[in-house]
Amino acid sequence: MSQTILERLQGAQAKTETLIEALPWIREFTGKRVVIKYGGNAMINDELKRAFAKDIIFMRSVGLHPIVVHGGGPQINTMLQRVGIQSEFRAGLRVTDKETMNVVRMVLTGQVQRELVSLLNLDGPYAMGISGEDAGLLTARRRTATIGGAVVDIGHVGDILSVNTDSLNHMLGAGMIPVVSTVAVDVNNPEEVLNVNADSAAGAIAEAAGADKLIMLTDVEGLYLDWPHKSSLVSEIHPDDLRDLLPNLDSGMKPKMEAALYALDHGVPKAHIIDGRMAHSMLLEIFTDAGIGTQVTEAAERTHSYADDTTTDLPEKDAQ
Repeated sequence: MSQTILERLQGAQAKTETLIEALPWIREFTGKRVVIKYGGNAMINDELKRAFAKDIIFMRSVGLHPIVVHGGGPQINTMLQRVGIQSEFRAGLRVTDKETMNVVRMVLTGQVQRELVSLLNLDGPYAMGISGEDAGLLTARRRTATIGGAVVDIGHVGDILSVNTDSLNHMLGAGMIPVVSTVAVDVNNPEEVLNVNADSAAGAIAEAAGADKLIMLTDVEGLYLDWPHKSSLVSEIHPDDLRDLLPNLDSGMKPKMEAALYALDHGVPKAHIIDGRMAHSMLLEIFTDAGIGTQVTEAAERTHSYADDTTTDLPEKDAQ
């Protein structure tokens, strides 16, 4: 019995030390906005979904203002298969005709967003879903793909043109957690909506909202400089080094790193690539001294040029 009590005391003391370690980070980020791109295993594994929701609620509870941005590639694929629509990708982008766009819109706003909002609201009325087309939050311009030097049409797919943060500001001011699904109004045809890459949308929203951090969850430990050598995982990288490395990255990691660079180039101090397969990975990154994943920051020392390297990252696919 005495041993059990001792073990409990030791466990309690470890928790206390963790809280003390977190205190300066809580002080630093209280009142700050953090944009989190929700994706990878964190959005398809039930245990990780619940852990993610708890992390977001914790952030809100200690004074941060989280904004969640999500895609839904796996869920879209499942629904397209169910209704008998063949998925097609060109240059890593989903070919999105009008019928496919209807499915994308339904899945992102009617399924993925609803599920996450429900999880976040289990402990109280904290979260509110908003589509990129609501209140003109996101506008986009249609884009094309280039294959073998030829420009090809990919349908209702766009690049973010503008972010209207009025609705986000109202929600944050009311103590709510915005959950953003990444479809956008076509700037040239306001009756149409476009499918936009969730990583790119998260970077644009981080800039427009004046976020202090951009966090992107993925299915790898972070950025590898020489995959498959796990020792090449980098914990911190200067944006100029990342810019040199960008052409050699895999199609799954490249849009995340482009979003990170966009955010830093437009005033966001830090961007983080975090392994969403690990429960509570965001809390470890934000509120502990150790941190995990890869941080992109101007504070990192620039040590190497990767312009002529041929290394690539993990073959991760996260197209929406």
